[in-house]
This record gives sequence, structure tokens and C-alpha cells, in this order.
Amino acid sequence: MAILMAMSSYSVAEAKNNLPKLLDRMLAGEAVTITRRGVPVARLEPAQDSVPTPKTVDLAWFRRVRAKPADGLNAVDLVREMRDED
Repeated sequence: MAILMAMSSYSVAEAKNNLPKLLDRMLAGEAVTITRRGVPVARLEPAQDSVPTPKTVDLAWFRRVRAKPADGLNAVDLVREMRDED
């Protein structure tokens, strides 16, 4: 079973006024063609590196830089102490 992608054409003026929306449509898989006087002049397609990848968390870095409560305070006591400093 073949998956058909919708193909949409937009004039240069429409593309200029709606570029963010057209980019979202293109990233969602819609074929987006830009026309000038009804003649196709450009097609939007994702760059090879534009596919979002999940970000990984560097736990070693996080453990090195996170703040450590002084004198064995837990988070609740630390927040209370910070709030009451004024």
C-alpha cells in the first residue's frame, strides 16, 4: 500500500507571507511547491540534518555541576532558608 503525500502549491506572495506555516507543513511531510505566475519555481524539502533527534542527558556533567545542599539540608529546608534570607 503506497502512502500518498498531499502536494500544495503556493504563490511567491503566499510563501513570503506564510513561510513559517509552510515550513511546518513541509516538515510534517506535505510536498510544498512555490509558484510564480502559476509556474513551479521552487520546492521545499527538509535538509538532511533537520530531522529532530532526541537530546541525550549527560548525567556525569549534571552530577558535577549541580548544587549540593550545605549541612545536610534537604530541598524543602534549603528553599525555606533562601526565602527567609530577606
